[in-house]
Amino acid sequence: MAVSVPFVSNLIRSLLGADAAANSRKLVDYLAGIPRLETLADVPSGTPVLIRGDVDAKPGATIGDGDIRLRSMLKTLEYGRQKGWKQIIIGHIGRKPEGSLDKVTKRLGELLKTEVPLVDDWYDAATGTVTAKAADAIKAAAPGSVIVLQNSRKYDIERVLWKAKADEADKLAPQLAKFAQEVADKIAKVYINEALSAGSLDTSSTVLPAAMDRSVLGAYVAQEFDGPMRRCLDADLVVFSGLKTDKLDDLQAVIDRGRVKWVFVAGNLVLALVKAQAELAGKQYGLGLAEKPENSGEPWFIERSRVEQAKQMLTEASKKGINFVLPVDFTLADGRSSATIGPEEQNFDIGSETSKHFAAKIGEFIESLKSRPAGSPPAVAFHNGVFGMFEDPRYEAGTKNFMPQLKRMKDAGVEVYIGGGEGGAAMEKYGAPDWITHCFTAGGTVLNALGSSPVPYLVTLYGVSHR
Repeated sequence: MAVSVPFVSNLIRSLLGADAAANSRKLVDYLAGIPRLETLADVPSGTPVLIRGDVDAKPGATIGDGDIRLRSMLKTLEYGRQKGWKQIIIGHIGRKPEGSLDKVTKRLGELLKTEVPLVDDWYDAATGTVTAKAADAIKAAAPGSVIVLQNSRKYDIERVLWKAKADEADKLAPQLAKFAQEVADKIAKVYINEALSAGSLDTSSTVLPAAMDRSVLGAYVAQEFDGPMRRCLDADLVVFSGLKTDKLDDLQAVIDRGRVKWVFVAGNLVLALVKAQAELAGKQYGLGLAEKPENSGEPWFIERSRVEQAKQMLTEASKKGINFVLPVDFTLADGRSSATIGPEEQNFDIGSETSKHFAAKIGEFIESLKSRPAGSPPAVAFHNGVFGMFEDPRYEAGTKNFMPQLKRMKDAGVEVYIGGGEGGAAMEKYGAPDWITHCFTAGGTVLNALGSSPVPYLVTLYGVSHR
């Protein structure tokens, strides 16, 4: 399908939040409007099919080590091999252009038990064209083959939308439309998104489908959205943590959904709430280095506007009967647990008293479930992130101590979901798979889905399916 510049321009505006309809559309609406893998059953053998793959992985020494995202793609890849498609995987590794997918490609070959070639220089940025080398490799591939294109973030075109503004849509659209058309003409005209974690504004996720004849969700991505993700929309309890305060927007969206009754918050972002809580009580609470103006460029800086947002959030929560559970102390740089943060100090974890406080409140939550009407569906808990700099043993206690609370809830009949990423790593380090109901492979995407902004690739797939 020939892609028009005006269509791409409108798509960019939707992706960058300038489309009221896209912003108001709910997750279930997006999912209902996007085709799935099985709709490609009529695609003939030998057809090139572009797979937006979840290849941002770090495979370990053996299968099963660091390759969960690669394994999540297997159902779709095996389906395509049985159909005889030539599957070409496109995707990124890390944020740096110099990253290589060589180890990922090798592991995919091991998982599929077949040779999987890696095509290095598949795009010529100077001319804005797909190279003859890449096109020839696809033409020469046998039906049922799987090919990997080198790290898509190697090329600037993949990262064009990262810092773009909606009013730049008309300026950016021509080059992005050209790139999408090049890929469609020389690589494939059928597209499958099988990259749950690829929620950034990468061109391969958000623009390439505009030039495709057919674009669908892969088996694993559809399974995650249709099952566990939808269950998380009905969470009774959420645990939010993280470094950046923009997660407060996602938390607000979860609260606005009107279902959640218990909210546990930790990490750096909780500082805005702790300060807000104190001010609402007519007190003051210092945030140390996190509120000093000279640190305004740091990701852990707490802007005054976030404190005001937190005040409103706590006030609304109180009116709605939502239990906000916040830390009562913090672990500082020297390892001390302290109820206050000095002017030159910084929070690196929740403190020991907070671990006890959180455990007691989890107990109250479990006790409250006994009053649920008979026949009610299981309660749902969603946990995201870690409580501090857990990769440093000095600041791991808060996260480590909370993992058993997830098991405690599951043992009480609660469905417990983890957002993946660092939270999943913490569960793997401190717990066991049967302590929870499900762990996603993509924390950021889950937050998008449950939070304030639509998942970018769903916006695109919905848009191209309804043009």
